[in-house]
Amino acid sequence: MDPALAKPFIKATKDVLSAMAALDIVPGAPYVKKDNIAQGDVSAVIGITGDKSGTFSISFDRKTAIHVVKQMLGDAVEDIMRDVQDAVGEISNMISGQARAGLSEMGMKLQGSTPSVIMGDNHTIAHMTSTLAMAIPFTCEAGTFTLEFCFD
Repeated sequence: MDPALAKPFIKATKDVLSAMAALDIVPGAPYVKKDNIAQGDVSAVIGITGDKSGTFSISFDRKTAIHVVKQMLGDAVEDIMRDVQDAVGEISNMISGQARAGLSEMGMKLQGSTPSVIMGDNHTIAHMTSTLAMAIPFTCEAGTFTLEFCFD
């Protein structure tokens, strides 16, 4: 997979989390992911169709997910589990949309599905492609999270 495809995902992730949760995030080195174990406790997965088909996911560790929700909602958190689920889904949707716009500038026209959110220890993410996923780890003051994407 072309490492240049990671750039729109990194930019979108930085932009969205800065705007929505006032987080300054630092991307790590992208790597090819060889298993389907999620790198966090809360993940959102979005199917991608168009010029290429594949998936995009983002997985937050529990502490980071809760911090993001509190940053987004302030004191309005009512049901932390439901709010985390909703917020991670919404964040993934915004990152996917902005990343797809960046990929469009590179000549790839793509659409995204509605996010599916998975919660729990040691859950798996099934990227429905024949290729391995590219993973990008991120760190911030709240903790860690990992973005993954792959295309056929």
